[in-house]
Amino acid sequence: MVQVTGFIERTKKDGSTFIALEISGGLELVQSGNTGRFYATVKKTSIPSTFNELVAKSLIGTQMPGNIVRVTVDPYNYLNKTTGEIIQLQHSYSYQPEGSMELIGQTQVSELEMA
Repeated sequence: MVQVTGFIERTKKDGSTFIALEISGGLELVQSGNTGRFYATVKKTSIPSTFNELVAKSLIGTQMPGNIVRVTVDPYNYLNKTTGEIIQLQHSYSYQPEGSMELIGQTQVSELEMA
């Protein structure tokens, strides 16, 4: 199960805009590769929509069946804001509706939480 947690206005290549819904998965415990300690996190992604801001705002809190899954992508650089370190990542996250093999949206890691 995933939940709509927000929305953001995005700009297409042609300059027009659309609303993307931000969605989050359930709570997960992940073990830090650096410290070995566990920390709580949720996977997040965004999916395009046809909604205006008013409708998108009204959908915050809505739950949808499915999962947010990790997807392998071309390498990209990520700046860890805590340490200033630039690391190369090869994954992003997409929404996979329950019972479907289709992946919707693709969001690169925008913030790493270090334990």
